[in-house]
Amino acid sequence: MKFSGFLLAGLLTLSVQLAPAQTITPSPYFTFGKGLGIISPDSLYLLNIRFRMQNRAAFRTVSADDFSIDQVEARVRRLRLRFDGYIYNPKFYYLIQLSFSRSDMDFDDTGFPNVIRDAMIIYSVNKHFSIGLGQTKLPGNRQRVNSSGDLQFADRSIVNSTFNVDRDFGMQLYYNNNLGKLAYVLRGAISSGEGRNITASDRGLSYTGRLELLPFGTFTNGGDYFEGDILREVKPKISIGLSASQNNHTTRTGGQLGKFLYDTRDMTTLMADFLFKYKGWAVACEWLERDSPNPVTVNTDGDVRFIYAGFGQNYQGSYYFKNGYEMVSRYSRVTPFNSIQLLDDQTEQFTVGLNKYIRGHRVKLQGDITYEQNKWLQQTNPSTNNWQVRFQIEAGI
Repeated sequence: MKFSGFLLAGLLTLSVQLAPAQTITPSPYFTFGKGLGIISPDSLYLLNIRFRMQNRAAFRTVSADDFSIDQVEARVRRLRLRFDGYIYNPKFYYLIQLSFSRSDMDFDDTGFPNVIRDAMIIYSVNKHFSIGLGQTKLPGNRQRVNSSGDLQFADRSIVNSTFNVDRDFGMQLYYNNNLGKLAYVLRGAISSGEGRNITASDRGLSYTGRLELLPFGTFTNGGDYFEGDILREVKPKISIGLSASQNNHTTRTGGQLGKFLYDTRDMTTLMADFLFKYKGWAVACEWLERDSPNPVTVNTDGDVRFIYAGFGQNYQGSYYFKNGYEMVSRYSRVTPFNSIQLLDDQTEQFTVGLNKYIRGHRVKLQGDITYEQNKWLQQTNPSTNNWQVRFQIEAGI
C-alpha cells in the first residue's frame, strides 16, 4: 500500500510538471454574416459556407379561355451549396458552387449530371483590378449576372433564358473605378465557348466584354446586383450596362447553353440594360439580340437544330413597401429573325407578382401570374395563349 501511494504521488507530480509543456491547439474563429465563416487561427485560410433552396409549385392552363390544367410543375427548382474565402492571403480568393436539382445540373441538354456551377480562383491585384481563372458566369446581361436567389420573380425572363451567355471556363478580368461621381465597371472574358463542364472544346473561343456606368455613384450595399429596391435608396441611383459576346465555332444552340448542334456555328450576342432605384421604386430594362450567319443545322436524317437568332426586350417595375411586401410587374417579348421564323414563334409574356421578404432575398415568399401569347409570324402554325401561375419559397443563408 505504501508503494502504491508513492507511485500515485509520483505520477501526479510528473503530470503537473509536464502539463505546461503540452501544446494547446488553438481553435478556429467562427463568423456569422453572409453564411457561416471559419477562419484558421493563423488567419491564413477563410472558408465561408452558404446554402439555398427554391421550392416551387406552378401550373399552366390549356389556353387563355380554357382554364383546364395543361402542365403542373412541383419540384425543387434550385438546391445549391456555395463555398468561398481565401487561401494564404486575402488577395487569393476562391469561389465554389455546386448544384443538385435536375434542372440546375443541365441534365436534359448535356446528358450527364452537371454538378459544378462555379470553380474560380481570383487574384486581387489591388482594390480596382482583379484577374481570375476557372468556371463562372460570363459578364453578360444584368439579369443573368444577378444571382437567381436575388430575383423579384420565381425565375428570370424569357428574354434571359433565350439569349443569355451563362457560365463558361476561361480567364476573366475585373476593373472598377470612378471619375468624380461617375463610377464605372469594366469586365472581360476569354473562354472556351462550350459552357460549363464540357471536357472537349473546338478550335473556336468566346470573347465577352461588359461596361457599366453609374452616373450617381454606387448603389447601397451592391444594390445594382439584386432586384428590387429592398434597401430603399435615399438618393436616386442609375446603372447603364452594355455587353457583347462573340462565340466562334460554337457547338450548342445557345453557345454556352442548349442542345448540341449538328455542325459548328459562329454567333454574336449584343446586350444593353438600364436600372433605376429610389425610395422603394425600381425599374429594370434589358434589350438583347443574337445573330448567326447561318443559324440552322441539319443532320443526315433531316433533323433540324438551330440558334435562336432574334431580338428580346424585358421591362420590370416594382415598389417595395416598408413592411416587407413588394408589388412587381414585367413585360417580356422574344422575336425571331426572318432566318428562323419558319422554325420558332414570337413569345410575349405579361406578368404581375406579389412578394413577401422575411429576411431580404435570403428568405422570401413569391407568387406571380402570367399571360402568355405565342404567335407564328409566318402564320405556318396557329397562334396560342395560356395562363401561368407560380408560387415559390426561397430559403438560404
